[in-house]
Amino acid sequence: MSTKKLQGAGAPTTSQQTHSSADIVDWRPEDERFWQSTGKGIANRNLWISIPNLLMAFAVWLMWGMITVQMLNLGFPFKPAELFTLTAIAGLMGATFRIPASFFIRLAGGRNTVFLTSALLIIPAVWTGIALQDTSTPLWVFQACAFLSGIGGGNFSASMSNINTFFPKKQQGLALGLNAGLGNFGVTTMQVVIPLVMTVGLFGAFGGEAMTLTKDSGWLLGKIVAGTPTYIQNAGFIWAAVLIPLVVLAWFGMNNLMTISPTYGGTLAAFGKILYLWAIAGGVGLLGLYLYLPAPVGLGLLNMWVALPLIIVLCVLLMKLAAFGEMKTNIAAQFAIFKNKHTWSMTALYIVTFGSFIGFSMALPLSITVIFGFQHVIDPATGLMGHTLKNPNAPSALTYAWIGPFVGALIRPVGGWISDKVGGSIVTQWISAVMVVASAAVGYVMLLAYGSATPEQYFMPFMLLFILLFAASGIGNGSTFRTVGIIFDRLQAGPVLGWTAAVAAYGAFIAPVVIGQQIKAGTPQYAMYGFAIFYALCLVINWWFYLRADAEIKNP
Repeated sequence: MSTKKLQGAGAPTTSQQTHSSADIVDWRPEDERFWQSTGKGIANRNLWISIPNLLMAFAVWLMWGMITVQMLNLGFPFKPAELFTLTAIAGLMGATFRIPASFFIRLAGGRNTVFLTSALLIIPAVWTGIALQDTSTPLWVFQACAFLSGIGGGNFSASMSNINTFFPKKQQGLALGLNAGLGNFGVTTMQVVIPLVMTVGLFGAFGGEAMTLTKDSGWLLGKIVAGTPTYIQNAGFIWAAVLIPLVVLAWFGMNNLMTISPTYGGTLAAFGKILYLWAIAGGVGLLGLYLYLPAPVGLGLLNMWVALPLIIVLCVLLMKLAAFGEMKTNIAAQFAIFKNKHTWSMTALYIVTFGSFIGFSMALPLSITVIFGFQHVIDPATGLMGHTLKNPNAPSALTYAWIGPFVGALIRPVGGWISDKVGGSIVTQWISAVMVVASAAVGYVMLLAYGSATPEQYFMPFMLLFILLFAASGIGNGSTFRTVGIIFDRLQAGPVLGWTAAVAAYGAFIAPVVIGQQIKAGTPQYAMYGFAIFYALCLVINWWFYLRADAEIKNP
């Protein structure tokens, strides 16, 4: 693309000096004539390249929810609690990497950010494939792979901030809904594709030998019996194969808007800023995990509710202190969002929606396996409830876990579209009420199933209620992002979108940990009851700030 066609009559100013043909100086999406003649086509091209890159980011980030289920089926020598740490680590780092990613677009440009952050995902994808070829691979290797796969979680904040800058306000709800909703299909894509590609040797000699299932497994079309050969390593390799052409497409097809990133300083400088800030976030996350995870991996000194705020605060403070030069000025300007009370109210509301979507996506496969995969009967020797006897009628998590995230992702653009018509906050209010009821109901069904010798009889209401939760959270994802576009101006909306998405993404860490802990304690229902109480609290927050008669910002 020629930059000159988009600069107008005058040359770019010093602060908007272009560095490549991907840079655009003149960008006026609110100008209807400019939008129809020039802006619309460019914005849509960037959107439709962004979507598959974001989809792959979600797939790599959340692949551990499915991989851990198959590791159990293949006899990897790890306890369920140890496998839950893989999903938790990926979840925590995906959220932590989102904090600096909230600021990448202004600091580094959209094209540069999407290209590099997508390309980096090839590393954990390949390393995971190699590690899965041997059941004697130590746990720390998988934990390191899960740590790096968190890069995919971080990509969401940058991607949403970027797309927000391309579209006029009246179309941001739909554009952000498409980017996030179709990007969220990475969850469903991963949950469908991983069981499928594990059935065949796609990559020949490079892909390694097949392993033999020691327990029944499954895929989209039903059960796969024990004794069947499987290629679990393909769960990593497949994403590397798809990412390579996508990052090339991002490099040649996307743009940097100089109105948003006027001083990104060139491609190498942009890459350096991204890697520098991610190194800070990675170091903070590593410290937090070391203090949180139990021995022998970590020290086990902090519980989750202390570790998470510590990680968030440290990451934000170190980013500000370690920034230098023009980066320091840009970050300081964007930190103004933290002085706005609506940043915090919208953060809480986005935890309800996206935090629930991503957390349940991460925790559901292993939860299905543990709750419905075993008979829950009294041990006659001890008189205590036992949860180790295999259930011959167990539903396969690999067959059903994709349905909820599929519904949530599919309906997300609808939430943005409805919110464009009637207002984001009223939509958020309705879905919050639904989630209160549905979460409490799921908890009750969990209580029944985890105390039954035939838990499969409760599986259908369990799945239907979870599908309802995913649908409500998907609609709410669109409605909360629409509200952000109304409350904040164009320069602040991007960082706010990124920040709220970063904090909400800790749901991918919280949900597996909370549900795993309560399953271990024999009370999985308490996890869902706790979520219901939080949803009810946020319902009140949404009404107070945006729906009551004398609200400062009425929406609608």
